[in-house]
Amino acid sequence: MDIGELQAYAYFGFTAFLVVVLYSYIYHLYSAQKKGTRDYEKYGNIALNDEITDQPVETVSKNDEIK
Repeated sequence: MDIGELQAYAYFGFTAFLVVVLYSYIYHLYSAQKKGTRDYEKYGNIALNDEITDQPVETVSKNDEIK
């Protein structure tokens, strides 16, 4: 096994690893939105509503500030 073959296996393994990470992240986003814990579609409007007088996306409670 020469270095070229080893690099090919490593490239394939790393690409497969990144695909698994990408699909698990997408699953996390959809499942969190379906459960109602987070609504990630609201965060898409941050770039549009970035004035100082605009409403925040989420309110921060006092318990979250302490943590």
